[in-house]
Amino acid sequence: MLSRIADSMFWLNRYMERSDGMLRGVRTQYILLLDKGVNAHISWQPVLEIYSYAKQEEIQLLKDDSDAALYHLLLDTSNQNSLKLLITRARENARGMQDHITKEVWEHINQMYHLINTLSDTEELLGAKTMATVDALTNNCILYNGVADTTMPRGLSWCFMSLGKYVERCLLTLEMTNKYFAMIDYNLEDEKDILQWRPLLLSLSGFELHLKTYRTSSYNHNALHQVLFNENFTRSILYTLKRIERYFTDITKNDNSSEIEDLKKQLGRLISKIRYTDFKYLNHVILQPFLSETRNELLAFSTQLAKHFFSYS
Repeated sequence: MLSRIADSMFWLNRYMERSDGMLRGVRTQYILLLDKGVNAHISWQPVLEIYSYAKQEEIQLLKDDSDAALYHLLLDTSNQNSLKLLITRARENARGMQDHITKEVWEHINQMYHLINTLSDTEELLGAKTMATVDALTNNCILYNGVADTTMPRGLSWCFMSLGKYVERCLLTLEMTNKYFAMIDYNLEDEKDILQWRPLLLSLSGFELHLKTYRTSSYNHNALHQVLFNENFTRSILYTLKRIERYFTDITKNDNSSEIEDLKKQLGRLISKIRYTDFKYLNHVILQPFLSETRNELLAFSTQLAKHFFSYS
């Protein structure tokens, strides 16, 4: 496979996974903010910090203004991480390699591109139309995953797409976990109510699993365990890293070069770090460096992967 095609496959799914993550976060935040009495501590700040390049002073202006925050996150082309630009970049990657993806995948991405471009009128994001618009976009992201999963052949193209998907998913989970635990200064002993963790778990589609799995009232520890170590949770750090390992093994099974061996060791060390971390020793001193180091190590692996397969200088 040409490095250009592998690169496009990888980034196609990174953009689509980030779009999906953003819409889940936006939908969760919007619904929770409808009940300001119960959720007085909630604002758009964490979503803006994760999914936009806005400076802190701009975030402070947007964090309590739902209409402005929604526009900035979804349609504002001055925000280089807006949904509109993410879908546009995904479509550009798909357009350049149509021979390597199925007709259904291309048609769905193209449909999403035209859908987001019909929303140039901000009226679609105001009042009663807001939820319908966000739901339509969210459902399209879910459909994309289904279309890709049921129509793409399981060759190299699928492996590079899946690598992009799970690298992005793992990074998003790390960013969101870091953001929400920073709100309690990483102090796991300062026990919070489940309402503190509901935005994080809903944004990761893990709230229902949490209620079914964890029976104690140690909500801080339960939420952290789920997002880091729960192998039944498809957005946990351990689950996503194991999927990255699976698809990386598939694309390198016939490559015994020293660069690949170095990448295998790099990924193996990262997975072992998560798998064999003693959960009971994570505390307010260790947690923030642990999350930051994990993120940096995954970014380093992704960079080296790109240099080897995509000919990045």
